[in-house]
Amino acid sequence: MKEKKPSDIVPDQHTGKAIDAESTVDLPSEEDAKAFFKTVKSRLQNVNEWKSYAGNLSAVFQLVDPQGTEVQRDVQKGDYFKIDIPGPGTKSGEGYDWVQVEDVENDNTPNGDRFAFRVRPTDNPQSNENDVAHFYSDQSTSSFVVERNGNTITASIHDRNTKPNTSAERTSDKIRDAVVGAAGVASFSKIQWKKLTDGLLKTS
Repeated sequence: MKEKKPSDIVPDQHTGKAIDAESTVDLPSEEDAKAFFKTVKSRLQNVNEWKSYAGNLSAVFQLVDPQGTEVQRDVQKGDYFKIDIPGPGTKSGEGYDWVQVEDVENDNTPNGDRFAFRVRPTDNPQSNENDVAHFYSDQSTSSFVVERNGNTITASIHDRNTKPNTSAERTSDKIRDAVVGAAGVASFSKIQWKKLTDGLLKTS
């Protein structure tokens, strides 16, 4: 059976694990749904505020531009996320995990709207090291999608081809990535992402 995907921005699953989180809300009218979609889209674009939507036990996300400078604006293709997850970080990432935004999708039709982007683990743009600074390998991706279909708004996150990062040069990073990556595949990502999709759709 062909895998069901909300958007072509979500890659096919070939290796490792697939992790999905989804939340939906129904609005009284299509006009209400159109207005709330704009709110949810804005929340998803505002990466620096994700922790406030997901709650205290979530990771902290900081948007960084392609030149490695922390910024306060909506996410764009080529940007990085500097991620502070609970627990020890990597040496190569200077204590953080890093992903880069490799694609952005923005579609509007008479019956619906969609905004989505995909990130992939990468090296730390704030250092000179060429070493993937993330507990997942660079085969892994995370795709973030918000869409409106009629009166219904859906927020979903899709991890594909997730495997622990085994390419780290430092032994300490290899051990950390193996442990955290395995935990991420098992539970952390699913819990983190579900808290975020729920938070993006809060109506009060």
